Amino acid sequence: MRLRSLFIAAACGSALTVGAVPSTAAPEMTAHQRFDGLSRDLRGQLAGHWFDAAAGKLTVAVPTEQAARQARAEGANAVVVRRSAADLDRLLGSVRKLIGTGVPGVYSWGVDVRDNQVDVTVNTSRRTEATDRFLTAVRALDGVNVVETKSQQRQQAGTVQTGSPWWPGSETNCSVGFSATDANGGKHFLTAGHCTNDANQAAYGQSGQQNRLGTSNVGGTRSVNAREGDMGVVAVTDPGWTLSPAVNTWGQPAVTVTGSAEAMVGDRVCHSGNTSKWQCGEVKYTNKSVDYGGGLIIEGLTFTTACSLGGDSGGGWLLGDKAVGLHDGGPSQCVQNPSDDELSIFQPVNEALRKWNLTLVTGTGSGDTTAPTAPAGLRSTGVTSSSVSLAWDASTDNVGVTAYEVLQGGTVATRVTGTTATVTGLSADTAYTFAVRAVDAAGNQSKQSADVNARTSSGGTGGRTFTNDTDYPIRDYQVAVSAVRSTATGTAANPVVVKVDATHTCLEDLNVTLVAPSGRGYPLMRTPGGNYSCHPFPAGKTFSVVPAAGEAAGGTWTLRIGDNGPGDTGVLSGWSVTV
Repeated sequence: MRLRSLFIAAACGSALTVGAVPSTAAPEMTAHQRFDGLSRDLRGQLAGHWFDAAAGKLTVAVPTEQAARQARAEGANAVVVRRSAADLDRLLGSVRKLIGTGVPGVYSWGVDVRDNQVDVTVNTSRRTEATDRFLTAVRALDGVNVVETKSQQRQQAGTVQTGSPWWPGSETNCSVGFSATDANGGKHFLTAGHCTNDANQAAYGQSGQQNRLGTSNVGGTRSVNAREGDMGVVAVTDPGWTLSPAVNTWGQPAVTVTGSAEAMVGDRVCHSGNTSKWQCGEVKYTNKSVDYGGGLIIEGLTFTTACSLGGDSGGGWLLGDKAVGLHDGGPSQCVQNPSDDELSIFQPVNEALRKWNLTLVTGTGSGDTTAPTAPAGLRSTGVTSSSVSLAWDASTDNVGVTAYEVLQGGTVATRVTGTTATVTGLSADTAYTFAVRAVDAAGNQSKQSADVNARTSSGGTGGRTFTNDTDYPIRDYQVAVSAVRSTATGTAANPVVVKVDATHTCLEDLNVTLVAPSGRGYPLMRTPGGNYSCHPFPAGKTFSVVPAAGEAAGGTWTLRIGDNGPGDTGVLSGWSVTV
């Protein structure tokens, strides 16, 4: 009989690197390594932590300036916040008490570490009098932010697709998560609990109850789909099946799982499911609760911006080559720049490994020695008296690009995971030369891009206006996203002024939003709804917005233009924000 290799239905492309970058200098620590190295005293004071992709560093939230100085001395960015971890826990406890066994429409809640608050998300299409009573009570709690939506995530199921599916009995397929063994050498794989609800159910590697591979939820004790989590185990017992640490990368060279990790906010993670294939995104929330309805509340879940679809359930999520989660649920369709009700959700994998005392099947890595292509199209997108903003076209790699290094005079000035960066700390009215190179998960570096020259401004305007002149198409039913990096200090001006240079044949089709460095969104213009006549977007349209108290001026400000109508397109040619 030919052996059938059991591949993991998970994959990761442009994931955050977890390995060292080969160089003559000491390798830069990752955010996870930096967090693991924080002193016990400092970690006891943290109100939260996340990876700041723009700065390429670990950021921690602390309650005092003294703790912030300690964090900076230990190599982390630090933000002083109002609420401690204990304060947030108490606040979350109050929210949970109000929710009890469930409130109609209230489908997720948890701590938002970046904004130092508790978020509660409500599907207003399911609103009842009980919902209104809950909203009145929860809004009275200082530190709770209520987000209203018209839809919500669901636990996913799907039909037969290509990839690495498995079939629980005669049901529709789920996706394989991670291979694992028990203390006696027994073979298993982890997947979603809602795929393994039935005890002692036959598990198949082919539709139509063919190609049996083992048994799901042996003894009825190897599946959880409740408050504790969404995780289950399939015993691989039939002859001919072997376990592999290789990740199904859908035709690309295999990624090999080398261990497990806990994802933090800001991490770039990837997954591959039987339906959505290879998808990547950013971790937006961790340790959040979801109410899927019917009394099913699950706690401790992680939310990401990556796409997912029905049939992906149970598939593995990775941070670089480290296993981090099992797919739980998501939206009914994939969208660009998803809102909170369109995020994908996973169950942290380490919880499942600990619960059933399983050991992840791992390998030694892919042995990848192929360098990415050199980034092209390096350009300056804006300057201030002390900074230069840059953008470039993405590199390609046989496995996946994980980071870009921006070089100033041959020295690494900053390291980012996306295709934009801002170099700060520069002198006014001075010419600089920059280049950029790509790095993959194995640490291979591309050749440098062509140089680009930029001169900082003289500083006569006070350095409070920041500009991005890169063109972004505005397409039907999509969102154009453009960001600028502000180096201004202190709190934002009142008002914050935004100037938008764009062309579009139907102004009324557009939703325009300014997103502050805190992640708080400020609507600038909204589609009127109903029947309306179209007018062209005016040149140099200016908006003013009153920022929230204490809104910081420094950091990444983002302009989002969503086109909600058919038949009209345009271009965002540039914009500025004065803070």
